[in-house]
Amino acid sequence: MELSRRETLALGLGAAFLTIMPLRANAAAEDAIAAFTGGADVADGGVTLTAPEIAENGNTVPIEVSAPGAASILIVAAGNPEPGVATFNFGPLAAAQAASTRIRLAGTQDVIAVAKMADGSFAKASATVKVTIGGCGG
Repeated sequence: MELSRRETLALGLGAAFLTIMPLRANAAAEDAIAAFTGGADVADGGVTLTAPEIAENGNTVPIEVSAPGAASILIVAAGNPEPGVATFNFGPLAAAQAASTRIRLAGTQDVIAVAKMADGSFAKASATVKVTIGGCGG
C-alpha cells in the first residue's frame, strides 16, 4: 500500500488534531470551574462524589454528591462537548446539602464536583468513570 503525499499529510494533520482535542475538552472544564469559583483556590476534600467506576451506557450514569455546609454544588464532566452538567443551589433551610441525578457522558472521563461553601471557600472531589458505550453521539 502506497500513500500519496496528500494522504500522508491528511493522516498527520488528523493525528495532530486528535492529540490536541482532549486538551481543549479539559480546558473547557477548567473554564467552567473558573467561572463558578471566580478564579478562587479550590481545596481537595469536603465533598463526597459517588459515581460508578464502569458505566455500561453513557446515556444514564447515576451520581450522588454531598457537601455539608455548601451553598451550591457544580457538576462538571470534563470530556463532554459541554462540560457543565448541573448546578445545585441550597438555601438556609435545606435539610441536607446533597443531590443525586443521572448524567450523560460522551465517553470515559473525569466527573468533577465543586462546592461553594457557606463561608465562601471552595472544595472539590472527582471520580473517573469508564464508559463502554458513549452517550453523546459516541
